[in-house]
Amino acid sequence: MVDPVISATAVDLTFRTNDGPVHALKDVNLNIAKGDFVSFIGPSGCGKTTFLRCIAGLETPTGGTLTVNDMSPEEARRARAYGYVFQAAGLYPWRTIGGNVKLPLEIMGFSKADQAERVKRVLDLVDLAGFENKFPWQLSGGMQQRASIARALAFDADILLMDEPFGALDEIVRDHLNEQLLALWARTGKTIGFVTHSIPEAVYLSTRIVVMSPRPGRITDVIESTLPRERPLEIRDSPEFIAIAHRVREGLRAGHGDE
Repeated sequence: MVDPVISATAVDLTFRTNDGPVHALKDVNLNIAKGDFVSFIGPSGCGKTTFLRCIAGLETPTGGTLTVNDMSPEEARRARAYGYVFQAAGLYPWRTIGGNVKLPLEIMGFSKADQAERVKRVLDLVDLAGFENKFPWQLSGGMQQRASIARALAFDADILLMDEPFGALDEIVRDHLNEQLLALWARTGKTIGFVTHSIPEAVYLSTRIVVMSPRPGRITDVIESTLPRERPLEIRDSPEFIAIAHRVREGLRAGHGDE
């Protein structure tokens, strides 16, 4: 792989608690190339969100090295090298959708004209054009999450980190947003790191699937997807899709067996 945009070498993370050390990550090695869509999947508490937070500079590894765009995660965070989408939309109820999306732009000192142009562009990207003057409570859960994605895209970082953004949504809405996320990725060419508990979601979205073991989180398998970039939902019934899903499931079972 030439010049990975995210590179982890022997990353460990141990939290110190009153009950003793908690080993969250152990010897994590991974390179992510520009334009990759990489999903992290594993049992609850396996460290997949912790690793995403390490990439974002929100947690600090206690061992190994981790770089983002050849910078430390802290430097990358200060340089606004990534957008981050949390499990909950986290929209401020007293601000309109447009106001929520432009909040990071206000903090970063973009001009009002630039803010308006960027808000319009990213709301178009997530199919929320015309909703900029609505308040969060006037939108469905799926629309709120799309607004959260728009906010993360507003300052046009090349990397998008997403922590189970669709986990709380019903299956029909989730399928629709999966389709929209793939379309958005195809249009923008972003590098995406995506945490999920769903095997079908991981297989449907990703160019690579990273399977993690129970705590301490280790990478037990990295699966290169052979699916085409254009993926209608019906592809989930194909033998190729089912074979990849089977390998993910076997990797999760094997990881449990190592405990």
